[in-house]
Amino acid sequence: MEFGLSSEQKLLSETVRRFVEQQVPLDRVRQIAAERSGFDQAIWQGLADLGVLGIIVPEEYGGAGLSFFDAALVQEHLGWAVTPAPYSSTALMAPVAFLHAATEMQKQVWLPKIAAGEVKIGVGLSEAVGAREGAGLTLKEGKLHGKALFVLDAMVADLLLLAVGRDTLVLVPANEAGVTRNALNNIDRTRGLAELLFDGATAIPLGSVGGAATAIRKTIDAGRVALAADNLGAAQRMIEKTVVYSLERKQFNRPIGSFQGYKHMCAEMAAELEPSRSLVWYAAHCQSEIPNEASVMACHAKAHLADVCTEIANKATLGHGGMGFTDLMGVHYWFKRIGYNRQILGGPEAVRADAAALQGLVAA
Repeated sequence: MEFGLSSEQKLLSETVRRFVEQQVPLDRVRQIAAERSGFDQAIWQGLADLGVLGIIVPEEYGGAGLSFFDAALVQEHLGWAVTPAPYSSTALMAPVAFLHAATEMQKQVWLPKIAAGEVKIGVGLSEAVGAREGAGLTLKEGKLHGKALFVLDAMVADLLLLAVGRDTLVLVPANEAGVTRNALNNIDRTRGLAELLFDGATAIPLGSVGGAATAIRKTIDAGRVALAADNLGAAQRMIEKTVVYSLERKQFNRPIGSFQGYKHMCAEMAAELEPSRSLVWYAAHCQSEIPNEASVMACHAKAHLADVCTEIANKATLGHGGMGFTDLMGVHYWFKRIGYNRQILGGPEAVRADAAALQGLVAA
């Protein structure tokens, strides 16, 4: 099978890459990380103007109606620039949830707003991915109680999309009475992560109560592929930065990139990453085109990229010597993004266990 990018997808990639090169320089990332906001309105509006926030939203709801593969290409370039934007939660995970669970009225209200960049959505699926002691949500008579952990982009969100158990999704305005948002410290300060406390907040079921099990599964799959694509772009950038540094830094009056050991290290990083690209691309392709393989491939992409990119992050940082641990080079922003992506929505071990259960190799 021949699997590559169409001319339209190449143009999309070039457009997004040019945008992040111009609008998301390292100095801007550094500033946003220092503010711990994980968000910049100008960047978000720029993404909206490009049309990529509605990339998988059907045309009848104001979106571009493209495939999940196209969205993964965008996510890859955002990872390349370690872009501080709630793209994966708002533009990828939330639309998938709406398309598979929401009523027609809910789609008409929210999907156009997502496509236009008028709403940012925090996504909390920790109950469905891995329940934690002391956490959990209950829904009774339209009121939400309990605690949700590791809610993606909740600190900058206008709307919260939350799993209640494994078969119900609810919508809660972020500023609703009875909602307390507490920022969680995490290594990646370009991403917002929160603990949410609910004390009788009004919650609207997405679709019907108990009828969102499939939507939750597909939303988790979408998030895992998005994280894998983000890792792919971040690791690619770390390799590029290492190669550039190797040609500038000199020892014994020679660029360190001319030394055989350094060459081997760079070659190993490239050789580890390149096969991973086809895995991520195929996993993204499955989300739209091969649904019976979508969940398993999402697990494999997430777990494999977590391991491969962690190794690349370590080598690239060490390849910068002592400078790799300073803010001057900025390598740590990509290192931390890869570390964050490794654990969110399940670490490699948990995700591989999920894949084994999906394939019937172990009990679910």
